[in-house]
Amino acid sequence: MSNIKHNASDDAEFAKPLYTPIKRRSFFMYAGATAGATALLLSGCDDDNDGGNPIPGMVNVGAGSVGVLNYAYALEQLEAGFYTTLRSGAYYMGLAAGSAEKQIMDDLYYHEVIHREFFKAALGRDAATAKITDDLKPDFSGIDFGIRVSTAGAAKLGVLNAAKAFEDLGVSAYNGAARYLSADVAGLNYLVAAGKIVSVEARHAALIRDLISEGSFVDSDVVTTGTNGLEISKTPTEVATMANNFLMAGSKLNVSGLV
Repeated sequence: MSNIKHNASDDAEFAKPLYTPIKRRSFFMYAGATAGATALLLSGCDDDNDGGNPIPGMVNVGAGSVGVLNYAYALEQLEAGFYTTLRSGAYYMGLAAGSAEKQIMDDLYYHEVIHREFFKAALGRDAATAKITDDLKPDFSGIDFGIRVSTAGAAKLGVLNAAKAFEDLGVSAYNGAARYLSADVAGLNYLVAAGKIVSVEARHAALIRDLISEGSFVDSDVVTTGTNGLEISKTPTEVATMANNFLMAGSKLNVSGLV
């Protein structure tokens, strides 16, 4: 499998939407993505990364606010790696070059790469901060990048099935990790930054769900039933268990510090 690696050409690529004229719909999507990521970058990092005991063969994200940033950075690397792999091929069968659906998939690629790069920058501001590896290795062997949507019981996920899994996981991960963030560190609010990021991820999830089945963006598997109607959240342990299915040995996440 290819590593989730990025270089100078990737950085130039992800920055394109920041200076290329875009349509009104895309403008608001990019504005949301960059606003959340910029807020996180400006928030910097605190020094509460003790990490707990490492587990051999796994990547330890650490603890506290820095642990949450590492955790989010790992998930954004995974999502960006997925969309990068999709774009490196011919997309999936039947996707027209000028279609709105292709534009959506391109938008999501740009967003996730932007998120990844800003998390990397935020974690790199403090030389004393232990940042996890920048080249986590994905295992996308369970995804058929040539199929739009897989049939029930298929051995591999179609592209939109996989995108749904990643985007839903991202939203529930941010929702579940908020409790581990310091509300205010050196006058800068981590919770506000995370709230802006998760709002963008939720839009991603709604778009993908609507592409699969129109009107399904508020199904009961992502929103609690009853009078509250809250988005479902998952603990870091629950999220890592799912994310590790898409990461190779040596890149699987140890989130034991986030308990």
